[in-house]
Amino acid sequence: MVDPQRLNEFLGRALTDLGAAMSATLVLVGDQLGLYKALAKGPMSPSQLASATDTHERYVREWLGNQAAGGYVQYHPDDDTYSMSEEQALCLADPAGPVDVPGAYSLVEAVFHAQARTLENFRSGRGLEWGEHHSCLFHGTERFFRAGYNAHLLGDWLPALDGAVAKLEQGGKLADVGCGHGASTLLMARAFPGSEFVGYDYHAPSIEVARQRASEAGLDNARFEVADATGYADRDFDVIAFFDCLHDMADPTGAARHARDALKPDGHCMLVEPFAGDTVQSNLNPVGRLYYGASAQICVPVSLARKGPALGAQAGEARLRDVMSSAGFSAMRRATETPFNLVLEARP
Repeated sequence: MVDPQRLNEFLGRALTDLGAAMSATLVLVGDQLGLYKALAKGPMSPSQLASATDTHERYVREWLGNQAAGGYVQYHPDDDTYSMSEEQALCLADPAGPVDVPGAYSLVEAVFHAQARTLENFRSGRGLEWGEHHSCLFHGTERFFRAGYNAHLLGDWLPALDGAVAKLEQGGKLADVGCGHGASTLLMARAFPGSEFVGYDYHAPSIEVARQRASEAGLDNARFEVADATGYADRDFDVIAFFDCLHDMADPTGAARHARDALKPDGHCMLVEPFAGDTVQSNLNPVGRLYYGASAQICVPVSLARKGPALGAQAGEARLRDVMSSAGFSAMRRATETPFNLVLEARP
């Protein structure tokens, strides 16, 4: 027997999701046309915002209605203007803020580009290499994760490692494995100019972007190399970091073992992984929903493309401990955490 109240509750939830899905491309429009940045400067009418951004007023009016209905901007009926709160502007108009929301929507864009392959993968069990995705995935990943690095890496995550900051201050050596566009590598290189930083990634176009970023920043203590997580040749690292990437890999145990062999005897291996509990029920929440969705369409396919174990974005601490233990690390602990990340430290 259908319960009308429960039916209405579910339909309300589904309607909210449908509205969010329909608005996803409009978030990208607001970002790419500078609508958020312009509106963050102060209240504007649709015509004023259109003039400030060289866009068409009729489209902008509809965009503003959508954004106000979703709680992304405020509407002021007395004078028919719209505005953004400081909190909205921080997340929507400031790429250096604590959460780069439009960057995350580029990830949503990427999974729609890959939808046909996702359907095929579900039927066949095959995978999809990272480099086979639309380029919006690479840029969205940089933006979304860079915000977290800006907020936490230097002030919270590195200091949580037992003695790692002191080594970097004295002139250490750090490897950033799976570095992508190098946002994390370059952030650390700026903070510790006397240390050496090496970013590795098997995706050559991302390494080219990272090299360009380093050149533009004038950082000569950071270099980037195309290399698999089990194939780089350098040794004697004080710190080896995996930022939100170990769970994607075809051979996470091999990558961890290679890192252990490349570390100094007193070195540190830092794993920054998506926040997850060790049971399904512990991950049935908004963060878990986001990560399960990304995992099914991005993370698991990357691992399965090379016949890997497909740990997935919700691997959880227990499975990650098993990986590091199997790789020969003698000690591992949860160094710190955020609502979005687990930060684990493993020692040889």
